[in-house]
Amino acid sequence: MKSQAVFYHAGCPVCVAAEHQLLDLIDSAKVNLEVVHLGDAKQRVAEAKGLGVKSVPALVVDGQVLHINFGAPIEALQ
Repeated sequence: MKSQAVFYHAGCPVCVAAEHQLLDLIDSAKVNLEVVHLGDAKQRVAEAKGLGVKSVPALVVDGQVLHINFGAPIEALQ
């Protein structure tokens, strides 16, 4: 069974760099990865907050939030 993962980001240089590194590292045979640019999909900010995302970039894997570096607080995206 594949893990489910969502990578939330805001499009800043820190976030884009993290996205590229993650895409290189994650094995698509083992993980279904969805990339969500919260600047373009503002309706998903509440979803991210509900999952426990406090800042972006962040990766949520099977419900576990992994904060990666620091680009912006989630409140800045509302």
